[in-house]
Amino acid sequence: MQNDFAILFEPVQIGPVVAPNRFYQVPHCNGMGHRMPRSLAAMRATKAAGGWGVVCTEEVEIHHSSDVAPYNEGRLWDDGDIPALAIMAEAVHRHGALAGIELVYSGANGSNLFSRATALAPRPMALISGSGFEPGQARRADREDLRALRRWHRAAALRAKRAGFDIVYCYAGHGLSLPMHMLSRRFNDRTDEYGGSLANRARLLRELIEDTKEAVGDSCAVAVRLAVDELLGDDGITHHDEGRAIVELLAELPDLWDVNVSDWSNDSATSRFAKEGYQEPYIATVKSLTSKPVVGVGRYTTPEAMAAAVRRGLVDLVGAARPSIADPFLPEKIRAGRVEDIRECVGCNICVSADSKLVPIRCTQNPTMGEEWRRGWHPEQIAPRKSDAEVLVVGGGPAGLECARALGQRGYRVALAEARREPGGRVLREARLPGLAEWRRVIDWRLTQIGKLANVELFPGSPMRAADILEAGYAHVFVATGATWRRDGVGRGQWRPIAGHGQAHVLTPDDIMDGRAPAGRVLVYDNDHFYMGGVLAERLARQGCHVTLATPAPLVSYWAQYTLEQERIQRQLLGLGVALAPQHTLLAIGAAGAELADASSGRAVDLDCDAVVLVTDRLPNDALYHELRPALADRRLRSLRLIGDAAAPHIIAQAVFAGHLAAREFEEPAADETPFRVERALLA
Repeated sequence: MQNDFAILFEPVQIGPVVAPNRFYQVPHCNGMGHRMPRSLAAMRATKAAGGWGVVCTEEVEIHHSSDVAPYNEGRLWDDGDIPALAIMAEAVHRHGALAGIELVYSGANGSNLFSRATALAPRPMALISGSGFEPGQARRADREDLRALRRWHRAAALRAKRAGFDIVYCYAGHGLSLPMHMLSRRFNDRTDEYGGSLANRARLLRELIEDTKEAVGDSCAVAVRLAVDELLGDDGITHHDEGRAIVELLAELPDLWDVNVSDWSNDSATSRFAKEGYQEPYIATVKSLTSKPVVGVGRYTTPEAMAAAVRRGLVDLVGAARPSIADPFLPEKIRAGRVEDIRECVGCNICVSADSKLVPIRCTQNPTMGEEWRRGWHPEQIAPRKSDAEVLVVGGGPAGLECARALGQRGYRVALAEARREPGGRVLREARLPGLAEWRRVIDWRLTQIGKLANVELFPGSPMRAADILEAGYAHVFVATGATWRRDGVGRGQWRPIAGHGQAHVLTPDDIMDGRAPAGRVLVYDNDHFYMGGVLAERLARQGCHVTLATPAPLVSYWAQYTLEQERIQRQLLGLGVALAPQHTLLAIGAAGAELADASSGRAVDLDCDAVVLVTDRLPNDALYHELRPALADRRLRSLRLIGDAAAPHIIAQAVFAGHLAAREFEEPAADETPFRVERALLA
């Protein structure tokens, strides 16, 4: 271990417990929660094995009236929930790490769709959970309600202690809990002892800290997670005004301050909009006001930035959610002097989308994330080869690179042929678009690892035909030849080609990424709905084009809601002068204009434009695979597999996963049954 990073491995006293080092996995959601406790425990245990000194849960509901269904968060409603959480605490302890639990009473952020209980809030107010447009309201919590809440929180703290947790949270972050709602002037208009002055608005949080300390503080550290700034200016808590004052009021009460900003889209901003260490000004405010340990986040992915944050006195513990997802073994790699092996987070927020979609967490960089229990996958270990078979992987995009790398790790001899002079496929091209530079880490990490494997040879600038492959004599072939954006406009809800699509001024994302630069008035038609349409509109606007972004969806870049960046994308495009036309379907393209249909009114809309960019479906480049299939039938090939976008165009994370899955399954027996374990409740 370099002396430069030794400071990261110093123990830190947190109240009555000691963290073995400064690596702190802060609470983060994962799409598994109380419904998949074994999956959750295995995922957290993997991080503890990888050297994270503290590993925390996600938000854990403390009472049935704090129900955030349908989201799969943790639960500690009663004693019956203790065993599921104890599985995680025990798994984390086996690797010498501390286990933390984030106790949450959601208030108006809990719709209580499962429990059908009435939510509590500082005042009568609309529910603010889920879609943000949920019907129904929370009722004003009276004094008896708040006394009951204190009992529920204390009982949950005691249950957490029984479950084996070392750090117990009082949560006032992200705008997701009643204690934070009570702090806010936006929500708290009370005139009793819980309203008015900041001291009164902070009363509930103070009481919860004191109650928790009294209940479990003899053996458990008590942490406070506070959103010290809501980034709303005078309409919200700010770190130079009331955020600062809250910490001054409570500075020495907890054993640990976990600092963040609100809401979740700010705290987990994507790399497109925020860079490493972006929360440092907010953390610094808290650190200057307390003698207690402080943990802060900022998507730290490099040991240099982590060590610098500690050395500058900014934090005592380096907090991470996304970097710990991308590389659960990040601390151990630093300890072993293998910094170049760190699988750095790309900041795409695919991990976040899983929670919103109610499915197990996934990661673009780490295809084993969420698969630790159900598939038995480990991020650093893989089954050794079954034979001396030699393998050809055709295509050096995300799927091909990961497949070749993982096969090489297993010990197979692999040839990786890439048609272009530089490997990387779609990632190489997309990383050159505005804001996406960090996505290049997906290929850089894999190329670094392949470069260390003597049994993997990379052949760039080597387009392969079926005859070339058969002549080379490889018995096992993986085809990862990617996909191409459609030129005819066929896509969701549009099964006919768009009239006029064959004209020279009609382009695709591939054309733009290949360097074709339209001028003048440009219509970007987005029927893909993730990042591509918005990124291309941004690029063209920055190049001086007058851009209109039209989409059949009710919002531009609609799916980016699940990666917490849709609002930022929309705001940025408007700031660049891009005209937005949601709920508009492209019907036809003319020589100097286009005809669209307004979905709201049904009326036709004519738009003058000099060029049209169609961001619709993609076509898999699977011709090579189909040319090779006869060779499989007559046994000139022993195995042939189509992977990644060449099989089914998808997001980059799915391409990486497909490559990894193919490598894991190579020479393993095929199974018709479910290829992974499913957590099921046993009926009495």
